[in-house]
Amino acid sequence: MGSHRDYVQPLDASQLRYTYTTTPRNVPDAKTLGGTHETICTDHMVVASWNAARGWSVPELKPYGPFSILPSASCLHYAYECFEGLKAYRGHDGKLRMFRTDRNSRRLLMSAERISLPKFDPDELEKLIYALLSVDGPKWLPESRAGDFLYVRPTIIGTDSQLGVAKPTEALLYIIVGYMARMDTPTGGKRLLTSPDDMVRSWVGGFGYAKVGANYGPSVLATQEAYRQGYHQILWLYGPEGYCTEAGGSNFFVVWKRKDGKKELITAPLDDKLILDGVTRRSCLDLARERLMSELDVTERKFTISEIQEAAAESRLLESFAAGTAWFITPVSMIHHRGRDINVPTGPNGTPAEITGKLKGWLGDIMYGRVEHEWAREVPEKELKE
Repeated sequence: MGSHRDYVQPLDASQLRYTYTTTPRNVPDAKTLGGTHETICTDHMVVASWNAARGWSVPELKPYGPFSILPSASCLHYAYECFEGLKAYRGHDGKLRMFRTDRNSRRLLMSAERISLPKFDPDELEKLIYALLSVDGPKWLPESRAGDFLYVRPTIIGTDSQLGVAKPTEALLYIIVGYMARMDTPTGGKRLLTSPDDMVRSWVGGFGYAKVGANYGPSVLATQEAYRQGYHQILWLYGPEGYCTEAGGSNFFVVWKRKDGKKELITAPLDDKLILDGVTRRSCLDLARERLMSELDVTERKFTISEIQEAAAESRLLESFAAGTAWFITPVSMIHHRGRDINVPTGPNGTPAEITGKLKGWLGDIMYGRVEHEWAREVPEKELKE
């Protein structure tokens, strides 16, 4: 039996300390949000530090503001950093809801373990997310903004001051909430450019399945080139076969008719760990298997850009969409591959076609509380006196 000194404190949301801001900020209007490149965050954040010897500190809800870390902090040198992205939704019934937060909190634990950051109980992280939204939700996403959302970003960084590649001995967990633009309705649909031959987003045996910062920064160079050419995102291909993996940072789906005449919804598999186990992706697959199996097969397997080209040439390509937290469910209207356009059917002016529209509608109904569903949980809200 270990001594009392061996005890390492777990992350414990029940100990959360509240320090409310004394300088509350104004909630930005649409014009302010549209006129800034900065992410405007809410009044508060939740912070908990970790030390290898002592474990987790008492978490604190405190005013949003800068951190102080040393220039030698391990996150700045060796990419000890992982995060999550999820949304809080203001329903038309006035209630604030979160969507499948258990999935995000467990995925953050998986990402942290992949890059040697500390473990934690994901249920406690979930409680801390709800606690922060209970405080900031009423003011920053009021009932007058029904149908809108706030973006929630839990993050863990290595903070130990150690130059030298070693497992971090200190870390910081923090949760911030801010505004993000709605991205799921680009005029004419989403246009994708396939990735260049000399660049990959992730690789077998790598960390493409974890939500770590090192997955994202290096991909921007190709994305900038896509923007320059008039596309929204890169369709990341893998290997000489040209396997379709992700569309930007979103999961990628295709609806087509197979050569046997059967309709199929297809997306890349998780088993080779090339892609993120997206919460929206999983939700689309769950709903399709529950509600659409009489109409189509639902398949997770490797498929290539050549298969998409062939299906388009034979008029078997029916729909395509990207699925993720930021882009939600966005119809893909065109894929440009090696000098050739692959036109993908959509609804009028790039709106969702049949299957894309059904999945998007069902998920939106759950998120905004138009239907009751176990995936959506209400946030109990506190009214703060300012």
